[in-house]
Parts: sequence; structure tokens; C-alpha cells
Amino acid sequence: MSDLLERLRGRGWRMTAQRRVVAEVLDGDHVHLTADEVHARAVDRLPEISRATVYNTLGEMVSLGEVIEVSTDRRAKRYDPNAHRPHHHLVCAQCGAIRDVHPSGDPLADLPAHERFGFTVSNVEVTYRGVCPNCAAAA
Repeated sequence: MSDLLERLRGRGWRMTAQRRVVAEVLDGDHVHLTADEVHARAVDRLPEISRATVYNTLGEMVSLGEVIEVSTDRRAKRYDPNAHRPHHHLVCAQCGAIRDVHPSGDPLADLPAHERFGFTVSNVEVTYRGVCPNCAAAA
């Protein structure tokens, strides 16, 4: 059973066949799939699963805090099951590939108090942009 499935079960989330398939599709490292990609992979495992069911299931997982919705540009939102380990994202400016990165240090510590303008900061999102090895090799 995947970490995501275990977390969802631990929260008492009713595990239907459709929900299970969506969770299984999201299992793994560096997973950042769009809802359409999740649906396409879910259909391979459970042909009768609808697009609406996938979208609703992803929305529920985000609401539970078990999946993160990632928007790195004007492309479709992506869904990241790595919701419980703080991390940032490395994004290819050409193909849109996304990797989780875990740099050392605290990005909030780099924001001086006078630059917080009185905000109580609850979350920091850092996105590194560049060109992945595949795109660099193709150039």
C-alpha cells in the first residue's frame, strides 16, 4: 500500500475503487500530474472511472491536505502527493517537467522582518526555474 493510501486510510477516508485508483496513480516520487494525466492513467486501471470522479477525488485530497495543488505557470494545475515533507519545486522552462527539491536551510529565514510588512507568514513556496537535461540535450 502506498504512503498516500495509508495516510488517507488513517484519516478514515472511505476507500472506494475509484478513490483507490486515483491515489495509486499519484503514488511515487516526483509525481506532479495534471488532472487529465491522472484520469488517463486511472482509466488504464479502471476503465469506467469518469473525469468528474477524478476531479472530485483530487479536490477532496487537496481539501484533506494529503495532496498539494501546484501551479508553476499558466499551464494546468498539477497534483503533488508529497504533502507532508516541506519541499520546493524545480521546473523546466521548456517542457514543464517538475522535480521536488529539498534544499537545506529555511527560506523564511531569508526574509528579513522589515520585508514581511507585518504579515504572519504561514507558508513559503519557492520555484526554481531552468532547463532540464533532456531539453538541454535536444537544443
